[in-house]
Amino acid sequence: MTLCLAPPDQPDTCKITLPVSEGHCNSLFQYTGVVAHRGSQRSTPSEHALLLRDFANTVDISEGTDMLASPAGLATWLRDHALIPSGPVRTGADGAHPRGQAEQADLETAIALRTSLRAAIRAHHGSAGIDTASRDRAEHDAASRDTKRFQSGLETVAAGLPLRVAESRGVPALFPIDGGIRGGLASLAAAIVASAADRSWERLKICAEDTCQWAFLDSSKNRSKHWCSMQECGNRAKTRAYRARRAAGHTTP
Repeated sequence: MTLCLAPPDQPDTCKITLPVSEGHCNSLFQYTGVVAHRGSQRSTPSEHALLLRDFANTVDISEGTDMLASPAGLATWLRDHALIPSGPVRTGADGAHPRGQAEQADLETAIALRTSLRAAIRAHHGSAGIDTASRDRAEHDAASRDTKRFQSGLETVAAGLPLRVAESRGVPALFPIDGGIRGGLASLAAAIVASAADRSWERLKICAEDTCQWAFLDSSKNRSKHWCSMQECGNRAKTRAYRARRAAGHTTP
């Protein structure tokens, strides 16, 4: 079974598909992965979007640091965000793979997922600040144009992180099929679907300041924010643009 983030009458606009199957709730994970009704609006930030923002920010461009620099760092981050169980490392049923211990392959999957996530939310700057009808047309055109790019990013990574559909207190939800580190990464894939459902996905952005590139949640009414902080990154970018215009004016014959 495949879950596609696209209107049923516009299958060609699908940007992300995730493999899912029916099953029962996986009680190992505190993160629920509940998919809210698409029409719902929340006054408080979405837990799904905040989780994705934090995952995108495991790399700090301005400081040159990376929380996912090693398999152990990945396991620590997933555990700190309740995506894998805390406590002693447990060995899988076949005795071959510790369920709470990350391998190099897990780390590579996590980096690929983060890279694709950051690329996807970076594109959310494109349609901000225009009227709804124009934005819908722009998003439709962008979806058709960028299908291959998204398929080679999020979709490709998520294909290796299978999910299943279950009910949590009567609400449809996505849960990881696998346990351990792979299950924790699959919970992040479930969060992508959930944030798209509660409309917080389109508010996730990357700061337009090249020296920053911090992921943030755009809380403005018309989703028009370009920087994580107007006081710092916004002013820095505007000052640089002003100086460039002045310099260009002085060199004009």
